[in-house]
Amino acid sequence: MSSLLKLTAAEARLFVRDPTSLVIGLLLPTVILVGLGAVPILREPSADMGGVRFVDYFAPSVIVMSVAVIGLTTLPAVMAGYRERGVLRRMRTTPAHPAKLLVAQLIVNVAAALASALLVVVAGRLAYGVPLPQNPLGFALAFVLGITAVFAIGMLVAAVAGTARAASGISTVLFMSVMFFGGVYLPRFMLPDAVARVGDYVPPGVQTLLDSWNGESPDPVQLLAMAAIAVAAGAASARIFKWE
Repeated sequence: MSSLLKLTAAEARLFVRDPTSLVIGLLLPTVILVGLGAVPILREPSADMGGVRFVDYFAPSVIVMSVAVIGLTTLPAVMAGYRERGVLRRMRTTPAHPAKLLVAQLIVNVAAALASALLVVVAGRLAYGVPLPQNPLGFALAFVLGITAVFAIGMLVAAVAGTARAASGISTVLFMSVMFFGGVYLPRFMLPDAVARVGDYVPPGVQTLLDSWNGESPDPVQLLAMAAIAVAAGAASARIFKWE
């Protein structure tokens, strides 16, 4: 087995054994959707949302949460913690270059974000008949670009934060911002128009997810914005990331 596969398997075991990562990162978004759906009035069509049920409307916002909680909180804190404890520095003296640990972390956390989003979709469908994305290809494209942008920002936080505490502080601000603009704290139809428009371009791009979920084509400009953010943040993190 290659060193990368061994590192990935080890990081996956650490992720699963960490109650915080497992419960908050993987299960909490689904629990929130299921809990909200248990309220009868939220399963009734709403005139404020064009006859759509709240539980159907809110599902893409919960997917935003599933991506952000892992990409903006778990990943940066773990990588900054490894640097702070000297794990990355010590790995530079072994055949397993610390870059492989970085790749392993990305693999594990992206897989966890995908699993969390899939749990939201499946649980919503089975529990409350939440429709599946009506434009699967558009949704897949929007999701891939959105999650890439979020994880690129998460790696940028890991690159600039000197300690796990600093990474957690920066990540908390970013996470709360994404939750606000993504319609998790308040449904997007309740936000001022200007705030909602800004939210269209805040990763992972909830409006593109909503549009493709409802069968429309995601806005190309918003998709390009996600791609540009992913490239810019990824390039910046690669340039300034320090192993010690």
